[in-house]
Amino acid sequence: MTAGLGLRRGMFGDLAEYRGEVDRAVDFMEAAPENWIGVGGRLGRAFREYTERFPFVCHGLSLSLGSPAPLDVDFVREVKAFLDEHGIEVYSEHLSYCSDHGHLYDLMPIPFTEEAVEYVAERIRRVQDILERRIAVENVSYYAAPGQEMEELAFVNAVLERADCQLLLDVNNIHVNGVNFGYDAVAFLDGIAGERAAYVHVAGHRVEAPDLRIDTHGADVIDEVWTLLERAYANFGVLPTVLERDFNYPPVPKLLGEVDTIRALQRRAREGGVVAGGAAIRG
Repeated sequence: MTAGLGLRRGMFGDLAEYRGEVDRAVDFMEAAPENWIGVGGRLGRAFREYTERFPFVCHGLSLSLGSPAPLDVDFVREVKAFLDEHGIEVYSEHLSYCSDHGHLYDLMPIPFTEEAVEYVAERIRRVQDILERRIAVENVSYYAAPGQEMEELAFVNAVLERADCQLLLDVNNIHVNGVNFGYDAVAFLDGIAGERAAYVHVAGHRVEAPDLRIDTHGADVIDEVWTLLERAYANFGVLPTVLERDFNYPPVPKLLGEVDTIRALQRRAREGGVVAGGAAIRG
Protein backbone atom coordinates (compact mmCIF):
# COMPACT_ATOMS: atom_id res chain seq x y z
CA MET A 1 0.00 0.00 0.00
CA THR A 2 1.20 3.51 -0.64
CA ALA A 3 -0.07 6.08 1.86
CA GLY A 4 2.07 9.21 1.96
CA LEU A 5 2.51 12.47 3.83
CA GLY A 6 3.52 15.90 2.59
CA LEU A 7 6.65 16.83 4.55
CA ARG A 8 6.75 20.43 5.86
CA ARG A 9 9.53 22.07 7.85
CA GLY A 10 7.06 22.96 10.58
CA MET A 11 6.47 19.25 11.19
CA PHE A 12 10.08 18.26 11.77
CA GLY A 13 10.18 18.56 15.55
CA ASP A 14 6.87 16.80 16.18
CA LEU A 15 7.56 14.01 13.67
CA ALA A 16 10.91 13.30 15.35
CA GLU A 17 9.12 12.64 18.66
CA TYR A 18 6.96 9.98 16.98
CA ARG A 19 9.57 8.41 14.74
CA GLY A 20 8.39 4.84 15.23
CA GLU A 21 4.75 5.70 14.58
CA VAL A 22 5.69 7.73 11.49
CA ASP A 23 7.75 4.86 10.10
CA ARG A 24 4.79 2.53 10.62
CA ALA A 25 2.12 4.77 9.10
CA VAL A 26 3.90 6.50 6.21
CA ASP A 27 5.03 4.64 3.09
CA PHE A 28 6.48 7.66 1.28
CA MET A 29 6.74 11.44 1.54
CA GLU A 30 6.33 14.43 -0.74
CA ALA A 31 8.29 17.69 -0.72
CA ALA A 32 8.47 20.88 -2.76
CA PRO A 33 11.91 21.12 -4.42
CA GLU A 34 11.85 24.94 -4.19
CA ASN A 35 11.91 24.64 -0.40
CA TRP A 36 15.05 22.49 -0.40
CA ILE A 37 17.21 23.31 -3.43
CA GLY A 38 20.46 24.79 -2.15
CA VAL A 39 19.56 24.29 1.52
CA GLY A 40 22.53 23.07 3.55
CA GLY A 41 23.51 23.00 7.19
CA ARG A 42 21.26 21.51 9.86
CA LEU A 43 18.09 21.71 7.77
CA GLY A 44 19.75 20.24 4.72
CA ARG A 45 21.03 17.32 6.77
CA ALA A 46 17.59 16.79 8.30
CA PHE A 47 15.99 16.68 4.86
CA ARG A 48 18.64 14.25 3.60
CA GLU A 49 17.88 12.01 6.57
CA TYR A 50 14.26 11.86 5.46
CA THR A 51 15.09 11.13 1.81
CA GLU A 52 17.34 8.30 2.96
CA ARG A 53 14.58 6.93 5.20
CA PHE A 54 11.59 7.21 2.89
CA PRO A 55 10.83 7.08 -0.82
CA PHE A 56 9.96 10.60 -2.03
CA VAL A 57 7.97 12.33 -4.73
CA CYS A 58 8.29 16.05 -5.47
CA HIS A 59 5.49 18.55 -6.00
CA GLY A 60 6.62 21.88 -7.43
CA LEU A 61 5.34 25.35 -6.59
CA SER A 62 6.86 27.76 -9.12
CA LEU A 63 7.31 26.14 -12.53
CA SER A 64 4.44 28.37 -13.71
CA LEU A 65 3.38 26.22 -16.64
CA GLY A 66 0.76 28.67 -17.91
CA SER A 67 2.78 31.85 -17.50
CA PRO A 68 3.06 34.34 -20.38
CA ALA A 69 6.72 34.74 -19.38
CA PRO A 70 9.33 32.43 -20.95
CA LEU A 71 9.90 29.08 -19.30
CA ASP A 72 12.65 29.33 -16.66
CA VAL A 73 14.94 26.71 -18.16
CA ASP A 74 17.69 27.28 -15.59
CA PHE A 75 15.23 26.52 -12.80
CA VAL A 76 14.06 23.34 -14.53
CA ARG A 77 17.69 22.20 -14.72
CA GLU A 78 18.07 22.91 -10.99
CA VAL A 79 15.03 20.75 -10.33
CA LYS A 80 16.52 17.94 -12.43
CA ALA A 81 19.77 18.09 -10.46
CA PHE A 82 17.79 18.00 -7.19
CA LEU A 83 15.69 15.03 -8.28
CA ASP A 84 18.77 13.15 -9.44
CA GLU A 85 20.68 13.97 -6.24
CA HIS A 86 17.95 12.50 -4.05
CA GLY A 87 16.95 9.65 -6.34
CA ILE A 88 13.42 11.00 -6.85
CA GLU A 89 11.65 9.77 -9.99
CA VAL A 90 8.19 11.37 -9.70
CA TYR A 91 7.78 15.14 -10.10
CA SER A 92 4.49 17.00 -10.32
CA GLU A 93 3.35 20.60 -10.78
CA HIS A 94 0.18 22.67 -10.82
CA LEU A 95 -1.81 23.21 -14.00
CA SER A 96 -1.73 26.96 -13.38
CA TYR A 97 0.76 29.81 -13.35
CA CYS A 98 2.35 31.98 -10.69
CA SER A 99 4.62 34.43 -12.54
CA ASP A 100 4.72 37.05 -15.27
CA HIS A 101 7.41 39.71 -14.96
CA GLY A 102 7.86 38.59 -11.38
CA HIS A 103 6.51 36.05 -8.92
CA LEU A 104 2.81 36.47 -8.15
CA TYR A 105 2.86 34.32 -4.98
CA ASP A 106 -0.42 32.68 -5.89
CA LEU A 107 -1.69 30.04 -8.30
CA MET A 108 -3.52 31.80 -11.12
CA PRO A 109 -6.04 30.04 -13.38
CA ILE A 110 -5.09 29.31 -16.98
CA PRO A 111 -7.89 30.29 -19.40
CA PHE A 112 -9.78 27.20 -20.51
CA THR A 113 -9.21 27.66 -24.26
CA GLU A 114 -7.81 25.59 -27.13
CA GLU A 115 -5.00 28.11 -27.54
CA ALA A 116 -4.02 27.67 -23.89
CA VAL A 117 -4.11 23.87 -24.27
CA GLU A 118 -1.51 24.04 -27.05
CA TYR A 119 0.60 26.62 -25.22
CA VAL A 120 0.73 24.74 -21.92
CA ALA A 121 1.18 21.33 -23.54
CA GLU A 122 4.22 22.59 -25.46
CA ARG A 123 5.76 23.95 -22.23
CA ILE A 124 5.14 20.67 -20.44
CA ARG A 125 6.84 18.76 -23.27
CA ARG A 126 9.87 21.07 -22.99
CA VAL A 127 10.04 20.48 -19.24
CA GLN A 128 9.86 16.72 -19.74
CA ASP A 129 12.65 16.84 -22.33
CA ILE A 130 14.92 18.73 -19.92
CA LEU A 131 14.06 16.56 -16.90
CA GLU A 132 14.33 13.36 -18.98
CA ARG A 133 11.18 12.09 -17.26
CA ARG A 134 7.46 12.56 -17.60
CA ILE A 135 5.85 14.92 -15.11
CA ALA A 136 2.39 14.90 -13.55
CA VAL A 137 0.19 18.00 -13.62
CA GLU A 138 -2.41 18.67 -10.95
CA ASN A 139 -6.03 19.65 -11.49
CA VAL A 140 -6.06 22.83 -9.40
CA SER A 141 -8.58 24.75 -7.36
CA TYR A 142 -9.52 28.14 -8.81
CA TYR A 143 -11.99 30.91 -8.06
CA ALA A 144 -12.51 32.58 -11.44
CA ALA A 145 -12.42 31.34 -15.04
CA PRO A 146 -11.37 34.29 -17.23
CA GLY A 147 -11.84 33.85 -20.97
CA GLN A 148 -13.39 30.42 -20.59
CA GLU A 149 -14.24 28.65 -23.87
CA MET A 150 -14.06 25.03 -22.67
CA GLU A 151 -15.25 23.15 -19.63
CA GLU A 152 -12.56 22.57 -17.01
CA LEU A 153 -12.73 18.79 -17.48
CA ALA A 154 -12.23 19.02 -21.25
CA PHE A 155 -9.33 21.42 -20.74
CA VAL A 156 -7.50 19.19 -18.25
CA ASN A 157 -7.96 16.08 -20.37
CA ALA A 158 -6.80 17.87 -23.52
CA VAL A 159 -3.60 19.09 -21.83
CA LEU A 160 -2.83 15.60 -20.53
CA GLU A 161 -3.27 14.08 -23.98
CA ARG A 162 -1.40 16.68 -26.02
CA ALA A 163 1.49 16.97 -23.57
CA ASP A 164 1.56 13.18 -23.09
CA CYS A 165 2.13 13.75 -19.40
CA GLN A 166 0.74 12.23 -16.22
CA LEU A 167 -1.95 13.48 -13.86
CA LEU A 168 -1.67 14.38 -10.19
CA LEU A 169 -5.27 13.79 -9.20
CA ASP A 170 -6.39 16.12 -6.39
CA VAL A 171 -9.76 14.95 -5.07
CA ASN A 172 -10.11 17.85 -2.63
CA ASN A 173 -9.76 20.31 -5.51
CA ILE A 174 -12.54 18.49 -7.38
CA HIS A 175 -14.82 18.88 -4.35
CA VAL A 176 -13.89 22.55 -3.83
CA ASN A 177 -14.43 23.45 -7.49
CA GLY A 178 -17.64 21.43 -7.62
CA VAL A 179 -19.12 23.49 -4.77
CA ASN A 180 -17.77 26.81 -6.04
CA PHE A 181 -18.88 26.36 -9.65
CA GLY A 182 -21.94 24.18 -9.11
CA TYR A 183 -20.86 21.04 -10.93
CA ASP A 184 -21.14 17.37 -10.02
CA ALA A 185 -17.82 16.37 -8.43
CA VAL A 186 -18.46 12.66 -8.96
CA ALA A 187 -19.18 13.16 -12.66
CA PHE A 188 -15.99 15.22 -12.97
CA LEU A 189 -13.97 12.48 -11.30
CA ASP A 190 -15.53 9.82 -13.50
CA GLY A 191 -14.66 11.83 -16.62
CA ILE A 192 -11.06 12.75 -15.89
CA ALA A 193 -8.26 10.81 -17.61
CA GLY A 194 -7.46 8.83 -14.47
CA GLU A 195 -5.53 6.21 -16.44
CA ARG A 196 -2.79 8.86 -16.53
CA ALA A 197 -2.79 9.37 -12.75
CA ALA A 198 0.62 8.99 -11.13
CA TYR A 199 -0.67 9.63 -7.63
CA VAL A 200 -3.35 11.47 -5.64
CA HIS A 201 -3.60 14.43 -3.27
CA VAL A 202 -6.13 14.54 -0.45
CA ALA A 203 -6.48 17.52 1.89
CA GLY A 204 -8.80 19.70 3.91
CA HIS A 205 -10.28 23.10 3.09
CA ARG A 206 -12.14 26.01 4.66
CA VAL A 207 -15.88 26.58 4.38
CA GLU A 208 -16.14 30.31 3.66
CA ALA A 209 -19.86 30.32 2.79
CA PRO A 210 -22.50 27.74 1.81
CA ASP A 211 -21.43 28.08 -1.82
CA LEU A 212 -17.74 28.91 -1.33
CA ARG A 213 -14.87 26.63 -0.31
CA ILE A 214 -11.23 27.77 0.01
CA ASP A 215 -8.48 25.23 -0.66
CA THR A 216 -6.30 25.83 2.41
CA HIS A 217 -4.73 22.46 3.32
CA GLY A 218 -5.19 23.65 6.89
CA ALA A 219 -8.05 21.47 8.13
CA ASP A 220 -9.11 17.85 8.45
CA VAL A 221 -10.26 15.96 5.36
CA ILE A 222 -14.07 15.85 5.21
CA ASP A 223 -16.23 12.81 4.52
CA GLU A 224 -17.22 13.94 1.01
CA VAL A 225 -13.55 14.10 0.00
CA TRP A 226 -12.82 10.67 1.49
CA THR A 227 -15.74 9.36 -0.57
CA LEU A 228 -14.26 10.86 -3.73
CA LEU A 229 -10.92 9.23 -2.90
CA GLU A 230 -12.60 5.85 -2.51
CA ARG A 231 -14.33 6.31 -5.87
CA ALA A 232 -11.01 7.29 -7.47
CA TYR A 233 -9.58 3.94 -6.36
CA ALA A 234 -12.60 2.11 -7.76
CA ASN A 235 -12.26 3.97 -11.06
CA PHE A 236 -8.50 4.03 -11.57
CA GLY A 237 -6.90 1.50 -9.23
CA VAL A 238 -5.34 1.85 -5.80
CA LEU A 239 -3.19 4.92 -6.43
CA PRO A 240 -0.39 6.22 -4.20
CA THR A 241 -1.98 8.98 -2.13
CA VAL A 242 -0.46 11.92 -0.24
CA LEU A 243 -2.09 13.70 2.70
CA GLU A 244 -1.37 17.44 2.43
CA ARG A 245 -1.35 19.61 5.56
CA ASP A 246 0.31 23.02 5.25
CA PHE A 247 -0.48 24.66 8.62
CA ASN A 248 -2.68 24.25 11.72
CA TYR A 249 -0.85 20.97 12.25
CA PRO A 250 -2.79 18.65 14.54
CA PRO A 251 -0.99 16.39 17.03
CA VAL A 252 1.04 13.79 15.15
CA PRO A 253 -1.20 10.85 16.20
CA LYS A 254 -4.20 12.64 14.66
CA LEU A 255 -2.23 13.51 11.50
CA LEU A 256 -1.16 9.89 11.15
CA GLY A 257 -4.77 8.86 11.75
CA GLU A 258 -5.67 10.52 8.45
CA VAL A 259 -2.82 8.68 6.76
CA ASP A 260 -4.26 5.50 8.26
CA THR A 261 -7.64 6.40 6.73
CA ILE A 262 -5.93 6.46 3.32
CA ARG A 263 -4.48 3.05 4.07
CA ALA A 264 -7.86 1.70 5.20
CA LEU A 265 -9.56 2.87 1.98
CA GLN A 266 -6.77 1.30 -0.05
CA ARG A 267 -7.17 -1.96 1.86
CA ARG A 268 -10.94 -1.94 1.31
CA ALA A 269 -10.45 -1.34 -2.42
CA ARG A 270 -7.97 -4.19 -2.68
CA GLU A 271 -10.32 -6.53 -0.81
CA GLY A 272 -12.96 -5.57 -3.38
CA GLY A 273 -10.68 -6.69 -6.19
CA VAL A 274 -9.24 -3.30 -7.21
CA VAL A 275 -5.63 -3.59 -8.41
CA ALA A 276 -2.77 -1.16 -7.91
CA GLY A 277 -2.46 1.81 -10.23
CA GLY A 278 -0.32 4.91 -10.66
CA ALA A 279 3.39 5.43 -10.28
CA ALA A 280 5.74 3.01 -8.59
CA ILE A 281 7.12 4.99 -5.62
CA ARG A 282 10.60 3.66 -4.99
CA GLY A 283 13.23 4.49 -2.42
